[in-house]
Amino acid sequence: MLWIKRASLRKVNSTVALTLILLLLMLIGGYISAIWGYAIGHEAIEGVNQPDSRPAGKIGFRKNKSQQQQGVVMLKEADVLAAVKARIDGKGKKAKPEKPLIENPQNDKRSSTKSKLVAESESPQPGFPMISKTEGVSLEIASARFSGGALQLKMNFKNEGDRTIRFLSSFLDVTNERGQTLSANTEGFPEELPANGKTVASTLSISTALLDNVQKISLHLTDYPEQRLQLQMLNIPVVR
Repeated sequence: MLWIKRASLRKVNSTVALTLILLLLMLIGGYISAIWGYAIGHEAIEGVNQPDSRPAGKIGFRKNKSQQQQGVVMLKEADVLAAVKARIDGKGKKAKPEKPLIENPQNDKRSSTKSKLVAESESPQPGFPMISKTEGVSLEIASARFSGGALQLKMNFKNEGDRTIRFLSSFLDVTNERGQTLSANTEGFPEELPANGKTVASTLSISTALLDNVQKISLHLTDYPEQRLQLQMLNIPVVR
């Protein structure tokens, strides 16, 4: 019986020891977990500041705001209107007297010279106008002048016949004295010329790059689609 009691006592002691060991391990694990959680939480909230709720801080903020509001100066409407009126009347501080305009006699001479040149350029040129007429239809070259990098020929069309004449600008041939075809642009070219005797003005432009060493040009125009009417203008002088 004594042996059985000793065996049971040993069994109880081992159970108690195991229980104490487990409790100790649980306490150690809980302590380690608490320290670890505190460290993680501290790192998470690091850099986050609590708002300043002290009365002194609020008073300082209100003071700065009041100072900013005091920095704004309100102007009186009467002063503003008086300053504007003085500026308009020329009595303001920054108002400066206008300097009288002094006419430059050289500018007058240049303008008069320029007007003389324009008058001379608009005067009739020698050899113009040139007229070609057939079957009551006439083509007149009123002038030929260089302007804007091109030779411009002022043309006048008139139909005194009994039927309407149709033209195409592509049927207008322009050649130099060597028979070479020159490219030209037309403005106001009449595609239809009614038989009413009215003059229709048009302009023919030829680039100066095509007129090197060219002294005379010729025009040839026929109607469309019959091509029965032949208008020719030969040896038009290229005046430079």
